[in-house]
Amino acid sequence: MAGVLSHHALASSQSHWCSAKNYRFEKRTGSARLVYVKGSCGSGSRKLGLVWASSSQQSSVMEPMHLPSDGNSGHTPKKSSESALILIRHGESLWNEKNLFTGCVDVPLTPKGVEEAIEAGKRICNIPIDVIYTSSLIRAQMTAMLAMMQHRRKKIPVIMHNESEQAHRWSQIYSEETRKHSIPVITAWQLNERMYGELQGLNKQETADRFGKEQVHEWRRSYDIPPPNGESLEMCAERAVAYFKDQIVPQLVAGKHVMVAAHGNSLRSIIMHLDKLTSQEVISLELSTGIPMLYIFKEGKFIRRGSPVGPSEASVYAYTRTLAKYRQKLDSMVQ
Repeated sequence: MAGVLSHHALASSQSHWCSAKNYRFEKRTGSARLVYVKGSCGSGSRKLGLVWASSSQQSSVMEPMHLPSDGNSGHTPKKSSESALILIRHGESLWNEKNLFTGCVDVPLTPKGVEEAIEAGKRICNIPIDVIYTSSLIRAQMTAMLAMMQHRRKKIPVIMHNESEQAHRWSQIYSEETRKHSIPVITAWQLNERMYGELQGLNKQETADRFGKEQVHEWRRSYDIPPPNGESLEMCAERAVAYFKDQIVPQLVAGKHVMVAAHGNSLRSIIMHLDKLTSQEVISLELSTGIPMLYIFKEGKFIRRGSPVGPSEASVYAYTRTLAKYRQKLDSMVQ
């Protein structure tokens, strides 16, 4: 794959990170050393989302699937079954607008970013969604919530709070009927943007003037070279893809339809895995903010379908017989 790879849109990417309870990850690259311990976070920005489902604890809305960590040992999906996977990079953030390195800094969307999230929701309003995964950062969570408000099923997204036993207990839903009309939203720091280290909060142009364009380009676009005290794309991919395999793939195998709202680099990492891109191909992959990307998971394989054009485009939803039937069902429902 030569040249710049584009998934229906162009944009630059940013980062953010976060760590979960009882989790420790250590990675060394040259002189760089990152250690994630409980209480830290990371996340990134821009368009295209990819999220899987699962939680280490039981959910009050949906019981997550627990399969072997490789995501496929001894579990072969039925030939007739297929699942939809929607990936969305969050809408424009306030620091995107100011051209700042964002990384793990938790900033919200701009008004433009809100509009991008709403437009993304309109594009996927006829595609089934059973569970939502987001990073731990507000810009990804805002994007997921705003997008779901446009869905024709009108189910309400509910964030799962499993960070402590008390949080889990206090957020229980006791109405079976209410559960049926809810969609669990699972947040995971592993889906955060890559952590940009000492570049976070710096203006990109000023950083290039200070360190030189070549050096900054190397930090941003190389696969295995991290910025000072930050993460490389390789390090980001290590956590994001592992989470995808362990937590999201089992949901797809079980026939669940998943939406993932995350960041430029965490999603690039997952797409690298899905599309079998090389380390050279992935560094040229650009994901635009607020543009959903659809994959079909069938017979253990991922089939990329591209970005839905809009809710009025009938052919977009006829990618498969299952999606076509789902849209027909929505059309027959009394609004």
